[in-house]
Amino acid sequence: MTTATSTAATRVIRDFDKPLWRRLLLTPEAAIVGLLALVIIVSSASIRGFGQPITLTYLVLDIAPILLIALPMTLVMITGEIDLSVGSMVGLSSVVTGALVQGGMPFEVAALAALFVGVVGGAFNGFLVTVVGLPSLAVTIGTLALFRGLAVGLLGSTAVTDFPEFWTTLAKAKIEGTPIPLIAIPFLVLVAVFAILLHFTPFGRGVYSIGLSKEAARFSGVHVEQTKFVLFVLSGTVAAFAGIFYTLRFGSARGDNATGLELQVIAAVVLGGVSVFGGRGKIYGVIAAAFLIGALASALRLMNVTSDVINIITGVLLVISVVAASVLIWLQKARRRPSRTALGAHSSITPKDVAPAASTHERKEQ
Repeated sequence: MTTATSTAATRVIRDFDKPLWRRLLLTPEAAIVGLLALVIIVSSASIRGFGQPITLTYLVLDIAPILLIALPMTLVMITGEIDLSVGSMVGLSSVVTGALVQGGMPFEVAALAALFVGVVGGAFNGFLVTVVGLPSLAVTIGTLALFRGLAVGLLGSTAVTDFPEFWTTLAKAKIEGTPIPLIAIPFLVLVAVFAILLHFTPFGRGVYSIGLSKEAARFSGVHVEQTKFVLFVLSGTVAAFAGIFYTLRFGSARGDNATGLELQVIAAVVLGGVSVFGGRGKIYGVIAAAFLIGALASALRLMNVTSDVINIITGVLLVISVVAASVLIWLQKARRRPSRTALGAHSSITPKDVAPAASTHERKEQ
């Protein structure tokens, strides 16, 4: 067994060598769920209007693109990679939809073309990472600028606002008798798909094993490059779908749509318990983190806090979550490291000390 394989196996055994209640409750994901409940309770009791149904409606509408993109981003980051181009892909798919509709194409066909652009963009990222072998951070920083440049270049400073009323109304419509927007239905479908894919299939186990150790994953028969390529394609496709929703929700296609959205997505994923080093994370933690960011933003807006301050708070949460994860890893390593006293005691034993003991044992057996 190689060092990488044994390290990965040790980490998996260590994670599951605990009582079930500790694995369920003493986790970053459980902490985020508890914090979300606390924010909702305190905000509902102390901020006027927070507990109203309309607040829930706009909360879901506001965080819907983050929730959608965070699902494939979770899998990408569990493998140890990252996709920073998703915000720009939202803008590019929005512009493609608007430009085609402006040119006389039916909205449905324009939306399918935008989804295809998402597939191509994701495949381009995946090709550069898995075939060419470039780091995903560098690749997606480049495509972040590339996709945004294409979006701005297609429409310039103009905006397309002439979309079919049926679709713009549908994007903001609510499930009858509830304050929950209709976008929650496709979101729940995608949650089920990605949760099953990650937690209940061999593909998902391969995703975790890649994040723990690529070498160990290859020895286990996981197609590392193929898996990463598929995840980048999924990331681009879902980002394009989020771009179509973004366009319909605001009734406008612009080249600067969703600028900075990728940072909110990554903040939700990391805050939700996904390790920046790969190999760990759960879907429900990411969903709770996205709702936590959205709930905090809604509460602060009701308190007349500016969007700049809200962005600062989101950034602080991201930094805290990354630092906290690094500190926890360091503490775990320090706790497992044998003490110097124990090492000194073992090192004082010499072959001469062992030999008489062995010979005495042999005489007893005789």
